[in-house]
Amino acid sequence: MFSKYKKQAAKPAAPAPEPAAAPAASAKPAASLRRPVQRKAAEAQPMDKERKRKERLSEIKIQLHRDLLENLNLSALERAGEAELRTEISTIATEILAEKSIVLNREDRQQLNKELYDEVTGLGPLEALLQDETVSDILVNGPHQIFVERSGKLELSDIAFKDEKHLMRIIDKIVSAVGRRVDESNPYVDARLADGSRFNAMVPPIAVDGSLVSIRKFKKDKLGIDDLVNFGAFTEEMAAYLQAAVSTRLNVIVSGGTGSGKTTTLNALSSFIDNAERILTIEDTAELQLQQTHVGRMESRPPNVEGKGEVSPRDCLKNALRMRPDRIIVGETRGEEVIDMLQAMNTGHDGSMTTIHANSARDGISRLENMIAMAGIEMPIKAVRSQIASAVNLIVQASRLQDGSRRMTSITEVTGMEGDVISMQEIFRFQRVGLTPDNKIIGHFTATGVRSHYSERFRLWGYDLPSSIYEPTVMEQR
Repeated sequence: MFSKYKKQAAKPAAPAPEPAAAPAASAKPAASLRRPVQRKAAEAQPMDKERKRKERLSEIKIQLHRDLLENLNLSALERAGEAELRTEISTIATEILAEKSIVLNREDRQQLNKELYDEVTGLGPLEALLQDETVSDILVNGPHQIFVERSGKLELSDIAFKDEKHLMRIIDKIVSAVGRRVDESNPYVDARLADGSRFNAMVPPIAVDGSLVSIRKFKKDKLGIDDLVNFGAFTEEMAAYLQAAVSTRLNVIVSGGTGSGKTTTLNALSSFIDNAERILTIEDTAELQLQQTHVGRMESRPPNVEGKGEVSPRDCLKNALRMRPDRIIVGETRGEEVIDMLQAMNTGHDGSMTTIHANSARDGISRLENMIAMAGIEMPIKAVRSQIASAVNLIVQASRLQDGSRRMTSITEVTGMEGDVISMQEIFRFQRVGLTPDNKIIGHFTATGVRSHYSERFRLWGYDLPSSIYEPTVMEQR
């Protein structure tokens, strides 16, 4: 779909200057140390000729789509193949264009047929973005503003919906396919697309300026450890350490912010799990792509219209403990299920993994404490920390840096308790040293010089890592 309504950002009026005292004759204005702030609004600017062409095609497509729904036998669409359906849509569109005396060139006709096919069978304007391999996130702010993320940077696309009704129709199409609903009484929803992409929507009246949609695209190519090393997410030495940690069944928490690559990291770490182990996964929206043979996947469920039928992550976790798992992987721990997760880690399910939202390893520990408190369980703080220190062995910190790159910025071990404090030691970190003129991060990965607390465990399991991987790396000065 092409943008019919272009929003031009209004330039803010300059404030009236306030009267100031006249400076002394000898005084010189102080040089400002601040950089000038660029406040240019994000906007997509196709050429005027191209924009008018797209507006005309958009108007024609809206008319044709309405006529198509009247002419197509919708019940027969389920049995029709893609080629047959494209041919049928093209034939009907040609007839309607002839009746309306609308003449289009070959390129416009092909584009129109493609968009009509997407409207009938796909997700309308979003279909082109979903098929674009360079797009990792799609963010819809109302019907006329769609942002996409490419290479870690957000940009405004020139694609738009006709109006709010058009956007709501696409949202309903997505959520109804997975048995969920969204309306004024239930204005937000989590779902997943057919390819596994994560979908979240919030509709009016909660969304003030039109429905808000975010889609985290599901990568068709599964990223393994080798891929992440090649992309510079971490080093070969860190990969060897993580392989030893996962293979020797340390309990791992992947910590990070939104979009930092937590799920991708968890997927990659799971590749080190032996194929003979039974793994159970629990998620709000199924995203994990485990390559093992023996995997049982569970997905929580929200309550229905009557407020009944909810299946929480904690319910799934309780049942998972009765299913003889070797490892339990929770997609994200964010509530009262943290109690069951820690108990599972403490009671024979070594090697379990989960993700949490936190800015650092120490913040991750604090967040676990807060989640236990929010669950309503009254325990002395020392008992809570003792439970965490006993359950969690390793915290992997994933971060999204200001240039859009995703790095594993820290690997930290939990070594026990010292008095009332959980003791931790950092093994690897990303050392940031500067910024290039084009705002790219300059830095390198380095060991901290601290030998792993679990070195003996690694050796007994057959992973005798060389001591050289714990030696700090000094970046060469140029």
